[in-house]
Amino acid sequence: MAAAVDAQSAPSGAPGFNTELKVFAGMALVLALLPPTGLVYPYFVMQALCFALFACAFNLLIGYVGLLSFGHAVFLGTGGYVCAHAARVWNMPPEIALFSGVAAATALGCLIGLLAIRRQGIYFAMITLALSQMMYFVYLQAPFTHGEDGIQGVPQGHFLGLIDLSKPMPLYYTVLAVFLLAFLLIYRTINSPFGEILKAIRENEPRAVSLGYKVDRYKLMAFALSAALAGLAGALKVIVAQNASLTDVHWTGSGEVVLMTLVGGLGTIFGPVAGAFVITAMQQYLAGLGQWVQVIQGVIFVACVLAFRRGLVGEIAARWKLSL
Repeated sequence: MAAAVDAQSAPSGAPGFNTELKVFAGMALVLALLPPTGLVYPYFVMQALCFALFACAFNLLIGYVGLLSFGHAVFLGTGGYVCAHAARVWNMPPEIALFSGVAAATALGCLIGLLAIRRQGIYFAMITLALSQMMYFVYLQAPFTHGEDGIQGVPQGHFLGLIDLSKPMPLYYTVLAVFLLAFLLIYRTINSPFGEILKAIRENEPRAVSLGYKVDRYKLMAFALSAALAGLAGALKVIVAQNASLTDVHWTGSGEVVLMTLVGGLGTIFGPVAGAFVITAMQQYLAGLGQWVQVIQGVIFVACVLAFRRGLVGEIAARWKLSL
């Protein structure tokens, strides 16, 4: 494990790196060319990208540190609420509003992390769930969130003073650029010395402690980074949908991100993206079935747990011996 902890990221000539680079380039190219083809609505893809970023942030915590948070939706909702308030009430430009949402989610992540990381397993999960539900009722009563009505009519503005986000295509490519940059940040984090320490903590925390690493400090840093990225996803979602609501803070949002991660592939870099697109597509195109959508999601979840325990991307990577 000491060797794993001290390992650097894979060199540019490594087979795993080349495979991941090709898959990333292919993913970016497909996402960039989707709107002009007219096969899907840009709004659907933007929504899926926001949830994909949320799932990647969650996967960073559970897949590479081994911490199961049942309250991660609170960071998605916090980023969204603060971004919406900053843009609509304070008249901030979109980039500052996004930063405000990320900063708020990061601060909340540090606070909840300090309270939760001293526990492990189901106790950690239950603490995060309890704290997120507490914040749900805070947002329900807070004046700036407007309760069940939420914050409506969020202005999209001009990104960096140049890009008019009120137009579909500029908005789409801005969201795509932010997603790809955040994805690269997650990838770099996982394949850095810091990421190797996180993996060592996941595999054998007592041994990591015996090697002299301050485990709680690393877990808190990972928790805060995951919260920040979840907040970025929530802020982006608000800019796209032009509203912030209690739905993004509710515990069901935390359940959905668990489902996205498991369906795509827990502990894989591309798995959460695939899982987010699958679940978002189901919610979008099966909406006419009403509550049956949840039943179908439950069936898919059970099928993945029983037959595809490594998720869609995990099974593909295992079968073809790829690093994904």
